[in-house]
Amino acid sequence: MSEYRKYAAFKGRMLIVGFGSIGQGSLPLLMRHVDIAPAQITIVTAQDSGREIADHYGVRFIVEPVTADNYRALYARHLASGDFLVNASVDVSSVDSIEWCQQRGVLYLDACIEPWAGGHTDTRIDVDRRTNYAHRESALALRGDAAAAPTAVLMHGANPGLVSHFVKQALLTLAAMDHSAAPVRPTTREGWGRLAQSLGIKVIQVSERDHQTTDRRKQPDEFCNTWSAEAFAGESLQPAELGWGTHERHFPHDGRRFDFGCGSSIYLNRTGCTTRVRSWAPQAGPFHGYLISHGEAHSIPDFLTVREGAAVSYRPTCYYAYHPCDDAVASLEQFVERSYRFQPRQRLLRDELTAGVDELGVLLCGHARGAYWYGSRLSIEQARALAPYNNATGTQVNIGFVGAIIWAIRNPARGVVEPDDLDEQLLMEVATPYLGELGGTFTDWTPLDHRGVLYTEDVDRSDPWQFKNFRIDG
Repeated sequence: MSEYRKYAAFKGRMLIVGFGSIGQGSLPLLMRHVDIAPAQITIVTAQDSGREIADHYGVRFIVEPVTADNYRALYARHLASGDFLVNASVDVSSVDSIEWCQQRGVLYLDACIEPWAGGHTDTRIDVDRRTNYAHRESALALRGDAAAAPTAVLMHGANPGLVSHFVKQALLTLAAMDHSAAPVRPTTREGWGRLAQSLGIKVIQVSERDHQTTDRRKQPDEFCNTWSAEAFAGESLQPAELGWGTHERHFPHDGRRFDFGCGSSIYLNRTGCTTRVRSWAPQAGPFHGYLISHGEAHSIPDFLTVREGAAVSYRPTCYYAYHPCDDAVASLEQFVERSYRFQPRQRLLRDELTAGVDELGVLLCGHARGAYWYGSRLSIEQARALAPYNNATGTQVNIGFVGAIIWAIRNPARGVVEPDDLDEQLLMEVATPYLGELGGTFTDWTPLDHRGVLYTEDVDRSDPWQFKNFRIDG
């Protein structure tokens, strides 16, 4: 352990809620890069899975589901001012947890903003209030007027999380190519927005193609995935959501606007798991991805919005285009065919994976050079050499998660913040050794490539970067 750099020291208690793929894969990285003793950490989880990992590191492990009825008393047993709540769970409300922490001086982190169990599918709640846009607005509303509130980092794994830092790196790279001297790194939201605007960025896709394969193929009664099957199924049932750019000329026929919040985004009146878009990644080339609801689809375009007075003069379109591994695709398609009834068994694909990489990056479109993909290509072999209890997908997520813990420990009084508010230089310093091949690739691909070969399609050839050209279904 001594050969690894310690980026921060933490003296308080840490409660990890949930111990699925994020918790299990993050614990070794946390112990490796944070000066913290096992006796300071307690894991509380709804299932017994992962107990052997906690035992290996000498960490207390408690099976006790966290619910809306018991969370206050449970948190109070394990946490007080100066401690840290690490929410790595599914179905535990982020907003209620953050509010509790803010009132008691407790640090907080999650990988996505979760409602209580059933919150994604409760038809008594209006559709627009079941979106990630709505969850984000509720969390941001907890920002108070105090000059120094306890830090609560929202949505920081790989995506949301590291992809916001990939965007900044990509913008600086493009700017350097457009100027004879290195660009000045912006220090404000407005500065980053004006940089993106000056470069002509119209679309930012979070583009992910998971190529990992296994010799234990999915069975008919299974939902298999390289990360949490429960979390993936839950977010796939939310409406497809996207940040809506100022260059867009064709509002979707099933599109809906929000009548609350920052106004950065829209949603489609259909699930993400039944909505697909065209995308591109260096190894995959062109691929079709699901338009899955994610927090970065709102935080990134909101962060890059440029206003002239009250009017919005610039905003890029932004959304997540995800092609999971082949077994996860089969699982999701069967899930839809079963009328959204979850398969009785779930399997995290980790030890049985035999080959493949996860390509996770951001595809910036519309600038003078066309499209530019920047991100991580990490193989299963590299991931196993880097950290235990991880696959390629998990390593990308978990090092972003641990990086945010480090940032929060070093910045304990920053209030409620998002990935875009964090110091991308520190986060990338922590993450880069775990990201495999990290870099950028230009492409002349557009979503109009090879269109109309078999059928006449309704496309906008005057601007390839219109959302209607990316969209496949509907």
